[in-house]
Amino acid sequence: MTDLPLLSLLTFLPAAAAALLLFLPRERLALLRGLALGATAADFLLSLQLYAGFDAAVAGLQFVEERAWIPRLGIQYLLGVDGISLPLVLLTTFLGLVVTAASFPWIRARAKEYYICLLLLQTGMLGVFVALDLILFYIFWEAMLIPMYFLIGVWGGPRRIYATIKFFLFTMAGSVLMLLAIFALYFAGREVLPSPTFALPGLLGVPLAPGQQTWLFLAFAVAFAIKVPMLPFHTWLPDAHVEAPTGGSVILAGVLLKMGTYGFLRFALPLFPDATRAFLPVVAWLAIAGIWYGALVALVQGDVKSLVAYSSVSHLGFVMLGIVALNLQAVSGALLQMVNHGLSTGALFLLVGMLYERRHTRMLEDFGGLFRVVPVFGGILLLIALSSIGLPGLNGFVGEFLILAGTFKARPLYGALGVIGVVLGAWYTLWMVQRVLFGPVRHEANRSLRDLTVAERCILAPILLLVVWIGIYPAPLLSVSEASLRALLARVEQGPAAAESAEGRAYGRPAPPRGSAAALPAPGGPS
Repeated sequence: MTDLPLLSLLTFLPAAAAALLLFLPRERLALLRGLALGATAADFLLSLQLYAGFDAAVAGLQFVEERAWIPRLGIQYLLGVDGISLPLVLLTTFLGLVVTAASFPWIRARAKEYYICLLLLQTGMLGVFVALDLILFYIFWEAMLIPMYFLIGVWGGPRRIYATIKFFLFTMAGSVLMLLAIFALYFAGREVLPSPTFALPGLLGVPLAPGQQTWLFLAFAVAFAIKVPMLPFHTWLPDAHVEAPTGGSVILAGVLLKMGTYGFLRFALPLFPDATRAFLPVVAWLAIAGIWYGALVALVQGDVKSLVAYSSVSHLGFVMLGIVALNLQAVSGALLQMVNHGLSTGALFLLVGMLYERRHTRMLEDFGGLFRVVPVFGGILLLIALSSIGLPGLNGFVGEFLILAGTFKARPLYGALGVIGVVLGAWYTLWMVQRVLFGPVRHEANRSLRDLTVAERCILAPILLLVVWIGIYPAPLLSVSEASLRALLARVEQGPAAAESAEGRAYGRPAPPRGSAAALPAPGGPS
């Protein structure tokens, strides 16, 4: 398969399936579901092929696909993956398959349109993680907003219109700033590069004055901070989570939020290393504020889904804290924690959705004693909750430990404040578990609840397997990203010249490993 355009197939397979769904009658529900499930399953298998052919020892880009698109303007169809993007590609295809299967019993009205939106959303998300031309990246970044808008606006809760408009306006505001910064970077490159380009490897070689770096970094950072979301740009997230259908909430928490943290790693840090170092304290304090704020607000929520939504603000604060620690230990933990959060919080939203379908309420006061009634549900909820708070032996522990250990090494004060966030996270999570699972059965309606069906157990089983496997043996995910993260940190800490790897290749320049479809120019070279 090394001669196939694997990244193009991976990215556009869901969109092709969505196009096929357009021609199917909406009454053929089983056929609609089968096609959507088959497409997401095939996409997941393609991502496994990507992982199997990936050379973890290479810091540069692999499986590169390069085609001239609008050569007059220097815009290319340029795709590639490295150790930073590969784990997120795997997470996206895995959760896409899980959400498609989980949606079968919940989505009956307008099922055809729902699966079309879900498939188009997956193409947009994958495009964000593999696009290396900034205009192509921006197109995918904006395109995935449209299906997410409809998923919340059509299949969401009572306040879905308010939530969708707020989500759209926040994201668009940041996107406009990022687009302006992309063009400013392009015009700066035209002055020094042999030919104009929007390609990231070429733009990495553009020298920028300190003032230019500051303003461009801020424009990119605001766009990414909104998506994370970081304080004070977080207010759209709880509304979107609470009003979204269960599948939308899983994708939103599992993948969409990671686009912001990925954006910092892929674009903001390597393009503007001096500004990154200058703004490190500001971003770190905002991350710590997000950790504390998300945890404290989660403690006072009466709605289980709202509690899980605010927990995401806190968890993503840990990821940002690890990123700005700027050492391999913390940044590796941050990348791993992106995957961990997608699994654990995605599973929590699935469990909340399954419970809501049975009781038609999400209020904590309506539950209690469920462990006696639905023991399988209770056992899985407890396991996922423990993974979320970082119990040793489960996935959340590895990521948080690396983040905090690396942060202590870089800035002991930041690490100490982050540890308080761990305590707060355990507080609100165990408080939620106690209110839902333990104590007396407070309502008669809870006594007749049925436990998880075989289908629901099969949907949750792969997530549980990964939660335990990553907690015990995280090496496959950590090793695949190490070389790329080392090159990134060398560039940020010491400048472009320090990004030369052991093989003599600069960060952002691909090697010719297995699966490489083309070679890119060196940073600053012709596009």
